Order: sequence, then structure tokens, then C-alpha cells
Amino acid sequence: MGKDKIRRFSENLTFECMVQPAFEEVFGVDHPMKGKWGEFFGNNNPIVLELGCGRGEYTVALAERNPDKNFIGVDIKGARMWRGAKTVTERGITNAGFLRTRIEFISSLFAEGEVSEIWITFPDPQMPKQRAKHRLTGPLFLARYAKILADGGMINLKTDSQFLHEYTKEVIAQNELPVEVANNDIYGSGYADETLSVKTAYESKFLAQGMPITYLRFSLGGKREFHYEAPEE
Repeated sequence: MGKDKIRRFSENLTFECMVQPAFEEVFGVDHPMKGKWGEFFGNNNPIVLELGCGRGEYTVALAERNPDKNFIGVDIKGARMWRGAKTVTERGITNAGFLRTRIEFISSLFAEGEVSEIWITFPDPQMPKQRAKHRLTGPLFLARYAKILADGGMINLKTDSQFLHEYTKEVIAQNELPVEVANNDIYGSGYADETLSVKTAYESKFLAQGMPITYLRFSLGGKREFHYEAPEE
């Protein structure tokens, strides 16, 4: 492990905005923070998650634009999350935090209805068929989100992957989920507003390569179970 990564891991331990539960605190058990994130922020404002937050660009930007909501970036890559946590600390942003854990464990960390909205920004599309269960908009993950999302809570997917965009649209269609927005080129169509124009490091690279950025906004329609049947090849 490089010296810079070691330094970042050490500094992460000093950030009041970062929570790093041990594996045994979340695997098959409820973490003490579950249902108590309002105490973490000191208010009862709505909680928004950014899943797979990376450097936390969206977590930081959304928090600065929406002081009436609380934002939590979730990822397992501590060295990347360091950037977002350091920015929040340096700027004194009080409505943003970071949670270092695997997304598979979120139902151990958030209570039913505790989360008002979810953002998924540029996740790995997990294109190989054998990796389908790891797609963050697949049935297994939607079932996890259903456990913590408030009624009517929205899921936002922003990605450069046309594959993941189309896959998610098919999952939505097969489960008859309500869709608010489905756009396959937010910049080319002029749809990108101030929020959607926030750019992650990955997005900037994709745009430089001329790749269109897609966006989906949908809800789970009160469902708790989901399915997906892949088209025949």
C-alpha cells in the first residue's frame, strides 16, 4: 500500500463527517446508527444517499445546493472518499457525511423509510452476464433500496453506460415501475440542469471522449420484490 493511501486512511479516522463501521457491525445485524441518522446531523431533514460515491463530488455539490436536506456518500473505497470528506471538513459543510461500507449492507445501516432519495452516479455497469447480480439497478439491489426508501422516494441513475441505461429501463419495464425521466443524452438534448451538470471525475473523462451521458429517475412504486428476465440471445 502506497504512503499516500496510508495517509488518507489515517486522516479518514479524524473526520467527524465519516462513519466506518466494522464488518461485524453490519453483516446480518443492525448497526447502532440505523434509524438515528437525524442525530448524526442534528436535525430531522430528509436524507439522500449517493451510492458508489467515489470522490464524493455529487454528495458535496448536492449538499451545498440543498441546505434543507442531508446527504450521505456511500462507498467502500476509503482512499477515494477521503477527497469528499476532506472537502466537507474544510468547507464546514454540516449537511454532508460519508459512510464507508459495502452497498450490500445498507439495510443494516438505515431504517425503513429513513432515506428520501438515492443517487447512483457512474457505477460499474458489470456487463458480463455472470456479474449481473452486482448491478446497482438490478432486482437484488432494488429490493435493498425498497427496505430503506420512504414512500415515493426517487432513484436517480446517471451513467455513461448505454448498456446499464438500457438494462435499467428493461428492469423498470418488467416490474412496471413509475418513471419520471428517461433521457439518453442529457447534454446533447439540453436537459441537464444545474444539478445534473455536476460532473464527477469519471464524467469529465467520458465527456472528453464524446460519450453521451444518460439519466433515469424512477420510483419503486411501493414494491418490495423485483425480477428480471434477460432477453434470449
